[in-house]
Amino acid sequence: MKKVEIFTDGACSGNPGPGGWGAILRYNGTEKEISGGEKDTTNNRMELTGVIEALKALKFPCDVTITTDSKYVYDSITKGWVYKWKENGWRKPDKKPALNPDLWGELLSLLDTHNVTFNWVKGHNEHPENERCDKLAVAECEKYK
Repeated sequence: MKKVEIFTDGACSGNPGPGGWGAILRYNGTEKEISGGEKDTTNNRMELTGVIEALKALKFPCDVTITTDSKYVYDSITKGWVYKWKENGWRKPDKKPALNPDLWGELLSLLDTHNVTFNWVKGHNEHPENERCDKLAVAECEKYK
């Protein structure tokens, strides 16, 4: 399997409000930037969408390392919360609905295709790729204001 690095970020002006996401895909020294946005969304939806769209951009199964500043994405996957939510009909332990089940379902399907490892970095902390993804996400967000 080819080894790919992915960096993602999401942004939202208001929560909900106009939002954007950005991602960098790096393979064998080559980088590709992708981004997008929505008129009315939430920060967490944009964080998830960045990861999903980056994985969808891969043309075949890969070994992927995803770096995100989203504790929502990172903790939900690495602590196994999302798998329990799905198992419980997209309900959290307190029986309240889990948010964004449409996006989580899409992400779980993509995780079945690729061998993915998640890394977390503190946002706005001079991590070069995270800073670039933030700029991409904010630029997309601005298109909807």
